[in-house]
Amino acid sequence: MKVGIVGASGYSGEVLVKLLLGHPRVTLAAVTSRTHAGKPLAQVIPAVRGIDQGLKFSDSDPAALAQTDIDLFFLALPHGAAATYAKALVAAGKRVIDLSADFRIADLATYTKYYGEHHAPELLPSARFVLPELTAPAWKTEAKLVAAPGCYPTSIIVPLAPLLKANIVTKEHIVVNSFSGVSGAGKKAEEAFLFCERAESAKAYGLVKHRHLAEVEEQLALFSGAKTIIQFNPHLAPMRRGIATTITVPATPGGTIEQVYAAWRGAYAGKPFVQVLPTGETPDTAHVVGTNRVDISAVFDPRTGNFILTSAEDNLVKGASGQAVQIMNLWCGFDETAGLL
Repeated sequence: MKVGIVGASGYSGEVLVKLLLGHPRVTLAAVTSRTHAGKPLAQVIPAVRGIDQGLKFSDSDPAALAQTDIDLFFLALPHGAAATYAKALVAAGKRVIDLSADFRIADLATYTKYYGEHHAPELLPSARFVLPELTAPAWKTEAKLVAAPGCYPTSIIVPLAPLLKANIVTKEHIVVNSFSGVSGAGKKAEEAFLFCERAESAKAYGLVKHRHLAEVEEQLALFSGAKTIIQFNPHLAPMRRGIATTITVPATPGGTIEQVYAAWRGAYAGKPFVQVLPTGETPDTAHVVGTNRVDISAVFDPRTGNFILTSAEDNLVKGASGQAVQIMNLWCGFDETAGLL
């Protein structure tokens, strides 16, 4: 099967390139970038020298891409830009996996509140948000367009959703602190992301109204059965890749750590990319960077009555490109782990 990447020169695009060049069931047939059009792939991404198959960047023309014989496209673009390509490609019968936020939020009013005008609202009813381990499998036949989850949301929803569904934790007073590597900000050249500014430095940002809140709360409500509000405190950490998340959530009356682990085992049995660590052993970003895995763990604090849930993932793999490839594998009937181990 032929696949293409629109916006292949960003951080998530680079990871997609590497994963798809090594995938046993697909051929990477197109990589696009308006900035690098005409340049050899290996010139822009030197890590793929020798395995680049002679690919060159082409211009990002939605109409031209829609006329190719490529079966599936990944959109590794900023929000807003992705919708324009999705319109042309879906209309041409292509499968589309979008890594931006354009189709992650089903409610148009919520999207507009956090992101502004939507450029393809007519596609929202046919789009599906897919977190592979948790989304009901009907999406495989229903979807024309799939939204891959964000990096922060994956690190939050994976540990929290099964517990809300099982009523082991409350829907109120949920506090989430997350630390992300600098690659989460993309390749934009800004003073705040210079090495001298970020080395030996950690700080909170996006407090009160981070954009990923919309996605997280909409998804959590599907599992809790009611509106679920979280206090989300993202931080920028002095590392290139990885997300470490700590969630403090009150236990419901009678909730136990054994119930937490039972819910996780029920949700993630046979799921190769979620690893449940023993209580007291907290996940470490150093152990997940470069993998499509999210590690999770929990402890109970009898003094406060809270569970403390922790997770770690690579923001560019399980938080973006690896998860997108995992979605492709499931959508197309490939082995779920193909190209990801």
